[in-house]
Amino acid sequence: MKSLRQAAQKGFTLLEVLIALIILAGGIIVISSAWSGNFMRIRKSALYYDAAALLERKMVEVEAKYKNKQLSEIPEAESGDFGSEQPAYRWEMKSRDLKLPDLSPLIMAQAGDQGADETLISMIKQVTEYLSQVIKEVKVSVFIKRGVKEVEFNAIQYFIDYNKDFGGIGGGAPAGGAAGGPQPSPTPGGGSR
Repeated sequence: MKSLRQAAQKGFTLLEVLIALIILAGGIIVISSAWSGNFMRIRKSALYYDAAALLERKMVEVEAKYKNKQLSEIPEAESGDFGSEQPAYRWEMKSRDLKLPDLSPLIMAQAGDQGADETLISMIKQVTEYLSQVIKEVKVSVFIKRGVKEVEFNAIQYFIDYNKDFGGIGGGAPAGGAAGGPQPSPTPGGGSR
């Protein structure tokens, strides 16, 4: 009898085997879902990397194409694709004049009962109008077709016309100083006192 009891204690019971199989199956399921999730993340990161590289390439092309041109030569919209090498990607470029907000209500509210300084409001309006005329906003978007929907990645660049006259604001100050005031004398360090 002792030998039968000792033989039974050396083996596994059916219940112990079933519990071990359930633990093993659970572990395999967790590992396989983590593995497939990692593959999905790797594919997604490769897709985002390609989109970022194509967007950077297109931004460099747009900058090179319109860098030394007048703002009026930049078209309102352009679009295209990246050829047969990237069939799931396409690009669009949209441009518009820079629109700055009207800051005069803010200045008037800040002045309160004393009343706003009309000269300051006039200067801010002139500067705002000038900046709206000399700065053009260019938005380049890269679209990736993923199934039915498209995912958009975009970047914005500003083109500035440095040759446009400031329209008399500042009264035509001489080079190197302010109009009507004493000129600062240079110091040995290259700055002014």
